[in-house]
Amino acid sequence: MTTNQPQSARHPHAAMRRSDREITERAEIDAIIQSTRVMNLALSDANVPFVVPVFYAYDGRSLFIHSAKGGSKIGIMRRNDKVCFAISVDQGVIESDQACDFEAKHRTVIGFGRACFIEDEAEKIAALDRIVARFSEHAFTYPKTNLDATAVIRIEIESIKGKSHGFG
Repeated sequence: MTTNQPQSARHPHAAMRRSDREITERAEIDAIIQSTRVMNLALSDANVPFVVPVFYAYDGRSLFIHSAKGGSKIGIMRRNDKVCFAISVDQGVIESDQACDFEAKHRTVIGFGRACFIEDEAEKIAALDRIVARFSEHAFTYPKTNLDATAVIRIEIESIKGKSHGFG
């Protein structure tokens, strides 16, 4: 996984225009990812964009999400495994006396990756345990019927960047 060096200069993860706002420390990027429970997942199907908020877990290399086995996002990811994700925290507004000078205060991580459907039951349970642990300290078991009806997806991160504005 690269942190900020994609192949093409036209790729959204090419050099950041405002390098003074770029987060370069991986520990800070990881802290942002771990600090919230919802990310926006962007998908594309036949040149039509689709964005959906999802609960997730992170293991330092990949993100994990779950879903019913049917629906728009699952169908799109089965046809096109390329995804983009955005996680943003500490949002706010930096006001100005000039109408066009307002700015967003934020710490944001944006990444690109590939969606991989997890079929192995033990791996599926481990991923679900990671997601559930973000909401509860209780250990759960998953009935076979629920496991069979649930899609678990690992997002293999290919590139990732962080950006911060309005802090210190």
